[in-house]
Amino acid sequence: MAGGMVRHEENVVLEDARLTYLNFRGEGGMYNRDGDRNFSVILEHDKAVELEAAGWNIKWRAPREEGDDPTPILSVSVNYSNRPPRIVMITSKRRNHLPEDIVDQLDYVDIEMADLVIRPYDWGPINGKSGRKAYLRTLFITIYEDPIELKYAEMMKRPLAIEADEVLDAEVIDDSWEIQQIGQ
Repeated sequence: MAGGMVRHEENVVLEDARLTYLNFRGEGGMYNRDGDRNFSVILEHDKAVELEAAGWNIKWRAPREEGDDPTPILSVSVNYSNRPPRIVMITSKRRNHLPEDIVDQLDYVDIEMADLVIRPYDWGPINGKSGRKAYLRTLFITIYEDPIELKYAEMMKRPLAIEADEVLDAEVIDDSWEIQQIGQ
């Protein structure tokens, strides 16, 4: 491959993962180039040590309080150019496949649970450096829905029932209608 890049199929499956630093819209900022979609996964310590030994680029976030251990984090890229990821958002009503043009919705949801598969991509040597980058292959995200949302979601599922004695005797006078545009 070009530039000495080698692709591996040593996919990593992470279930009930904790996601942070969501940037599915690819917004540029201090730590991100404009257009680069990504997020980070907070790893269990043992899994982080295992992945780091296999060449993955694990970052260790400093402890928030004295006596705590550093938090291992893996940054995952979301790239649609070569091999688009499969991203599915799950709610109480349905499973929704999220294509590239609406995947940025995930930046605004409360995640209850996330299961994902990441694939490694070994790059280099370029200017004497090499590494292993994580790319998203599959992501299933279950969205947290508050009790009020769930109450009204159930209401929308029930068919509207009209009893026979509730029907009024009526006559259609004019069945034509027109759409009026406000402000015109």
